Amino acid sequence: MLMPNLERPTPRPGVAAIHAYVPGRSTAPGVAKVYKLSSNETPLGPSPRAIEAYRGVAEHLQDYPDGSAADLREAIGRACGLDPDRIVCGAGSDDLLNLLARAYLADGDEAIHTTHGFLVYPIATLATGAKPVAAAETNYTADVDAILAAVTPRTRIVFLANPNNPTGTCLPSDEIKRLHRCLPPRVLLVLDAAYAEYVRRNDYEPGIELVNASENVVMCRTFSKVHGLAALRLGWMYGPAHVVDAINRVRGPFNVNAPASAAGIAAIADNAHVERSVAHNEKWRAWLTTEIGKLGLEVTPSAANFILIHFPQTEGQTAAEADKVLTERGVILRQVGAYGLPHALRMTVGSEEANRLAVATLAEFMAGSAAR
Repeated sequence: MLMPNLERPTPRPGVAAIHAYVPGRSTAPGVAKVYKLSSNETPLGPSPRAIEAYRGVAEHLQDYPDGSAADLREAIGRACGLDPDRIVCGAGSDDLLNLLARAYLADGDEAIHTTHGFLVYPIATLATGAKPVAAAETNYTADVDAILAAVTPRTRIVFLANPNNPTGTCLPSDEIKRLHRCLPPRVLLVLDAAYAEYVRRNDYEPGIELVNASENVVMCRTFSKVHGLAALRLGWMYGPAHVVDAINRVRGPFNVNAPASAAGIAAIADNAHVERSVAHNEKWRAWLTTEIGKLGLEVTPSAANFILIHFPQTEGQTAAEADKVLTERGVILRQVGAYGLPHALRMTVGSEEANRLAVATLAEFMAGSAAR
């Protein structure tokens, strides 16, 4: 009988410390119709032009895509007034966040994120052998002073989502500029503006101005949210030439597929579809915030396409109990315990039908719990 070989390949220590990312649920067993409000997907779907462009590539699937995504970068540059040579595209902004970590972090380095920041930041950090450092938030909002206090000689990256996921909170441009001004020049400030299109505040700027004026700031964006192309995994980054050069050296040679690129080119040019999506979000985000607030539940003010709902910790009114009742009705929200928010649920702004059903279900839940 052969003895088992006790020696086997093992991952680097940081990998073992990673809590794998768990996406939002999409099913409710035994429920005929499901409203998925767990992943911040747009209820309006993608632009019809993007769908047409995607289908147009079907006859050429034997061909490799353009390794530099030149046409897509030029389309982004036209739409946003940017130099295409300072843009890198990737398989979703997650791809680019991981590439930035891979290029700029090493064993023993540190990368800062906020307490309730996007889970990909600590995952990407740990995968490089670096240490993730959580800076405290104030009222579920990034705190510039707390971030700066967390900076040490080992700090190499600061990850900041603005607006933040899952809280929906947003820092004004002046605070972002203050953060950058006080960071050591060796620290790379990564501004994750995945939800930028939804922000309608006069004091907001997604990061383009800082990138243009700095050598240590990059901005990441995605086609998954307002453009409705989440299934295609498409994102982009705008940064200084030296950062772009570094990312192009470590990224895969064909990290953006041809159908995704074609759909992205069409999507970013369809301004009317984007505006319809933003207008829908503005209307129903405000409605949801007001109506859910009337139920006695706290809703964190959001600048994105979702809201964070806080539940009491009393028996019969907890987030877990609310989630169970909502799921039974086919309304799937996002549990956010992994973000350090066990008493909250994140809800995507959905279709009118989904939004009204969610509020009606929450109203029954709160009334029923009060009667018990």
